[in-house]
Amino acid sequence: MNFEHTEDRRMMAESLGRYLREQYPFAERDTIARSAAGRSPEHWQRMAQMGIVGALFGEHQGGYGGAGFDLAVVFEELGRRLVTEPFLGTLMAGLALSEAAGNAGQARVQAMIDGQCIGAFAHAEPDAAYALARVSTTARRTEGGWVLDGAKAVVPHAEAADLLVVSARTSGAPADEQGISLFVVSAKAVGLALRGYPLVDGGRAAELVLTNVRLGDEALLGAVDQAYPLIERIVGAGVLALCAESLGAMEVAKDDTLEYLRTRQQFGVPIGSFQALQHRMVDVLLEIEQARSAVIRAAAALDGDDRLAREQALSAAKYTIGRVGILVAEEAIQLHGGIGMTWELPLAHYAKRLVMIDHQLGDEDFHLQRYMALGGARS
Repeated sequence: MNFEHTEDRRMMAESLGRYLREQYPFAERDTIARSAAGRSPEHWQRMAQMGIVGALFGEHQGGYGGAGFDLAVVFEELGRRLVTEPFLGTLMAGLALSEAAGNAGQARVQAMIDGQCIGAFAHAEPDAAYALARVSTTARRTEGGWVLDGAKAVVPHAEAADLLVVSARTSGAPADEQGISLFVVSAKAVGLALRGYPLVDGGRAAELVLTNVRLGDEALLGAVDQAYPLIERIVGAGVLALCAESLGAMEVAKDDTLEYLRTRQQFGVPIGSFQALQHRMVDVLLEIEQARSAVIRAAAALDGDDRLAREQALSAAKYTIGRVGILVAEEAIQLHGGIGMTWELPLAHYAKRLVMIDHQLGDEDFHLQRYMALGGARS
C-alpha cells in the first residue's frame, strides 16, 4: 500500500503549516491560551476560509476530505503549533450531525465548514472511565419531544460551542451498548448549565449539567436506541485526530531538543557530543518513528469496513502515542535541564499537551486493555 500523501494533502499541509508559522507563532498561541475564551475567533475564521475545516469532512458531508489521512495531515500540523481552536469538538459533532440528521444536519455541518458554527461532542460522564457504553444521562419521551437529565464531563471547548451533540440513554442499563441515542442541543437551551475551566495544556473544557432540558422531536439524531455504532466511529475519528496531533507535537519537541544539544556547551563542547545523551536521543527518534507507523496504520484503517480491524488499529495507535508521548515529554525536559520546566520555553507547553492527549478519549492503559479485548473477539 502506498502511504505517500496525495498532492492535494501535501499542498493543504504546506498551506496550513505556513499560515501557522507566520500568523500563529508561540507568543500568539500563548496569548490566546491565557485568554478567558482560550481560542481566537479571528484565527478560526481564517482557517475555515482556507478550507481547513472542510478537509475534515467528505464530499457527501459538504467538505472535500474526510478520509483518515486527511484528518492526520490537518491535526499533525495543528499539533506542531499547539493550536487551541475547537477543531476536535467540531469534527466529532459534525460527524454526528452529518451521518444521522439528514438535511438539517447537513446545513449545520456546512455552517461549521464555513466557520459560522462551532460544535462540541458531549459524551463522557464523570463515572464512565472511558467506557463508551457507560451512559447514565437519560432522555425520556414526552408529547412532541424529549426531556434530558444528567451530566457530562470534560467537554472540550463547550463554552465556545453553538451546539452540542449529547448522548443519552433512552433504554437499557447504564453500561448497555443498546439503548443509547444522540441529541443536538443548543448551547442556549433552558436547563443546560455549564462550568468552564482551563486545562493544564492551555485548552479549555467544561462540565455540563442537564436539568429537565426539553427538546423537540427533530433534536434526535438517527434512530432511537441505535447510536452506539455511530458513537464508536465518531470517537475513532477523534482518537486518530489526537494521535496525529500528538505526533506533530512530538516532532517539534524532538527538533527543539536536538537543537539544544547542538548549542548548549559544557567543558567547552556541545553536550550533544556526549555518548550517553546521543543514545537517549536515538531511543526517542526510534520511538517517534514507531508512533508514526501506528498513526499511519490507524489512518488507513479508519475508512475500512472491518470494524474489529479499525478499532484495533485505533487502540494500538492511541496506546503507542500515549506511551511514546510521555517518553518524549520526559526526555525532552530532562535533556534541557532546569530550563525545560520554565513557562517561557515552548517545550514545557508541548510536554503538557503530550501528557494531556494521553488522557483524552482513553489513556494508554485503557487502550491496551481494549486492544487485547478486541483481539480476543477476533480469535
